[in-house]
Amino acid sequence: MKLEDYRPMMERCSNCLGCKWIPFDKVKDARFGENCPAVCYYNFNTYSAKGRFQMAQSILDGRTDYTDKVTEVIHACLACGACDASCKICRYNLEPLEHNLALKNRAVSEGHKLPGQEELIGQLKNEHNMINGAAKKDRMSWAEGLGLVDEFKEQADVVVFAGCKYSYDERLQKQLKKGIEVLQKAGLVVGTLGSADNCCGSRAYQMGFEDEFKEAAQRNIAAFEKAGVKQIVTFCADCYYAFKRLYKALGSNVECLHITEYLAELIAEGKLEFHTAVNKKVTYHDPCHLGRLGETYEPWDGREKKIYNQIQIWEPRRPRYNGIHGVYDAPRKILQSIPGIELIEMDRIREYSWCCGAGGGCNETLEDFSGWTASERMTEALFTGAEALVTTCPWCNDNLTSAKGEDGKSMEVTDLLELVAAAL
Repeated sequence: MKLEDYRPMMERCSNCLGCKWIPFDKVKDARFGENCPAVCYYNFNTYSAKGRFQMAQSILDGRTDYTDKVTEVIHACLACGACDASCKICRYNLEPLEHNLALKNRAVSEGHKLPGQEELIGQLKNEHNMINGAAKKDRMSWAEGLGLVDEFKEQADVVVFAGCKYSYDERLQKQLKKGIEVLQKAGLVVGTLGSADNCCGSRAYQMGFEDEFKEAAQRNIAAFEKAGVKQIVTFCADCYYAFKRLYKALGSNVECLHITEYLAELIAEGKLEFHTAVNKKVTYHDPCHLGRLGETYEPWDGREKKIYNQIQIWEPRRPRYNGIHGVYDAPRKILQSIPGIELIEMDRIREYSWCCGAGGGCNETLEDFSGWTASERMTEALFTGAEALVTTCPWCNDNLTSAKGEDGKSMEVTDLLELVAAAL
């Protein structure tokens, strides 16, 4: 949908403040009650979903120009969907996240971008990744010596998709390799797309570069079809969101599982057993694009109408994405299966999890904002008294690893795969 198509939503937002807070019955401590990092950091209503509705109206009406500040406000959205999940507690006739992305796309299409965005998109176009300085030729270097098969040449038991961050970050590659070794210890032949492995394009979509996203998506969809891939297992939350939601909207029929879902199945079937205790108190961070944005895509082709010119409805009924059906249980079941692990939950979890700050490309373009957001999550993690912060997304892992809480302290940040490998 174009930005103009969201005008009815812009007009009927009631300014209930749900886009700024987690649902009030979920608030355990006022310190950790807010949900939108942007409005919390910048402390100005325009950064909220309500404020963005108003800004879009003003732009469409010609009352607001794209100044440098307006452009920054538009792009200072992590695309984390926190406002969307909270809004839908009592409203199902608004789509704040969809609107925010349409607002970004409108700005991009008219040439209003942030410094650094063109460089990232250049990487996507030229090197098929979104890691500055990373070369396409080095994408599969992480797989050397692991005995992985090329899915184009022979059929594997499981086809994995590492994603850009795991593929190029040397520190995170170690975690990825441990995940591969876990699958192999379960007796599985692991395959990849080899030279056809390319960026999923999710982050381009989150930044408002919809055309560039579609180009990347079609490249991958074609590779899936050529290799005969029916199911793919991804290690990255951003890739999971792309395959589970965005690719489905483009016609892809490939089933996608996150590595935590796949491992949880292996454990349930008795194909993966833990024999070594990992004595550690941990807290778990729900990645936005695995959790509240990880729901299955449902096709819809309908229209908005009003009953008696008052009550707005969708005809036929529109899918309700409110975050509750994301991937939450699988990683927790894995943690609870590891001997010695004690899981202590933070205040904001599951569909109301606080973003790590890496979403929407903000970690590359608005580093202070991104870093502050990660610091807030680290502060919340420290409040639990846990020894380690566990996550299942490389972007979250990277952003949180460099974060310190409000008291200047931090804790170990680890990938769930590291704990699984240690427990075998």
